Amino acid sequence: MKASVPKVSADNLQPSNLRQQIPPYDTVYYFNQLIDHNQPSLGTFRQRYWHTWEFYRPGGPIILNTPGEVNAAGYEGYLTNRTVNGLIAQQEGAAVVVLEHRFYGYSNPYPDLSSNSFRVHTIDQAIHDFVYFAENVVLPMPGGDAVTPATNPWILTGGSYPGALAGWTMLRKPGVFFAGYSSSGVVHAIENYWRYFSPILTHMPSACAADVQAAITLIDKTLLSKNNTAIANLKDSFGLGELAHSGDFAGALRNNLWDWQRLQPSSGSNTQFSEFCDSVRWGAVPNAPADGVRALAAWAAYFKDVYLLNLCGGIDAESCLGTYDPTQPYWTDTSTDNAWRSWFWIVCNELGFYQSAAPQNMATLVSRLLKPVYDERQCILMFPDAFKTPPKPRISSTNNRYQGWKIKVNRLFSTNGARDPWKDATLSAEGVKVQSTPSQPIILNNGFHCSDMQTVHGALDSSIAAVHRQALTSMHEWLSAYVPPEAAYRRQSAIAPPNSFGPGSDNPECDADMPPERVTKPINAWIKGF
Repeated sequence: MKASVPKVSADNLQPSNLRQQIPPYDTVYYFNQLIDHNQPSLGTFRQRYWHTWEFYRPGGPIILNTPGEVNAAGYEGYLTNRTVNGLIAQQEGAAVVVLEHRFYGYSNPYPDLSSNSFRVHTIDQAIHDFVYFAENVVLPMPGGDAVTPATNPWILTGGSYPGALAGWTMLRKPGVFFAGYSSSGVVHAIENYWRYFSPILTHMPSACAADVQAAITLIDKTLLSKNNTAIANLKDSFGLGELAHSGDFAGALRNNLWDWQRLQPSSGSNTQFSEFCDSVRWGAVPNAPADGVRALAAWAAYFKDVYLLNLCGGIDAESCLGTYDPTQPYWTDTSTDNAWRSWFWIVCNELGFYQSAAPQNMATLVSRLLKPVYDERQCILMFPDAFKTPPKPRISSTNNRYQGWKIKVNRLFSTNGARDPWKDATLSAEGVKVQSTPSQPIILNNGFHCSDMQTVHGALDSSIAAVHRQALTSMHEWLSAYVPPEAAYRRQSAIAPPNSFGPGSDNPECDADMPPERVTKPINAWIKGF
């Protein structure tokens, strides 16, 4: 018999006098996290987190979420019931925590982002961070010193890379997190991730897709012609004449396709991507055949006259989009709070996900010049003391360790968007038949990247609303069967000094309510935002 899902009102939450004591969402707290979980003697660093107990009922779950590869300041919205975290919390009487991932924002084991510091920047260390936090944190709420996984069910949630982390953590460290929620979880590492563009090709306006493909065909014909005059003229037409290398020119055009990842059900019709498509269709009539010459000229005019300034802010093209000068600050700056540098390290070593052209016998939206080695070469520029030749990411090791598409975890709820360019790295990948079960539901919705993380998208898309209903039902059924672990499950707090908590003084320039800055040089586009 299924457990009935409770109806929640203010009457069965905290008494009003206690709710008034709950600090603002943007209050910053600190946890003394181990620098190296393999060498606890190295000590700890201060890891930032945000927290609310506004929906908490004694004995209720603790929901732990990380925004992942970003500065977490500004992601306090993920504490609220505007997100799936808050929906679960409101239904089940849970407290919610947003934890900043190591080496992002101001949660840094070492004071720089050098290759030497990154020795402890791995997926495995991040997984152990979540476990150690759950086992040792003293949450700033009544009874917060006694809410470990030994007494309360913990739920790990996340979207994209953090969605994968939810499953990977539950797989590698069973018994700590009772349940998980994975949105667009990229569980399978792929070096040549040309399928990034497949959902875009499928779901973008067909006329625009045809024109982009026709233009790319002409672009590649010119770039491979060895006709230096024609190549120079082509670059000039896009306002990119300063780019010395054809690969950088081809790579720069990916930005127009990366804009797709900004889309959500709430985006409306006036988006950067729709502006691009409308511009490429310049002068065309409905149902007109793809005209590579016309489309190429229209794309070039749009890129040069409109898009480039927005992309580079007036910086010359070589400084903005060139990837061959090792002296550029983009490659040499090791200061903290540089999310792209931190993400580069994981990409170069463990995940890959290089967004390249499709195989020769398939349609492509990006230049055939773009192969994994173009991006792998950039790992040398970013980390010259770590790589002397373009590194191959250890994807086989990653997939063997974390099971990739074969991952099986009880009480892990997974949902992915049909229009998400990361879909084919998730459990809903094309051609990958992973069975959905009551203990490991896998649901494909009609959204984009991590669309289901925000409740507003459920109000706009019935498939996402269905995901929310199913997630709440599954979580309630699972939690209704929860039995606290045996007393042998002990906290391991002897190593870490007592944690302090209270308002922080950090004031990073981050506002997750706004779209992230557009990607230029970075080899990946992981845009979540709130």
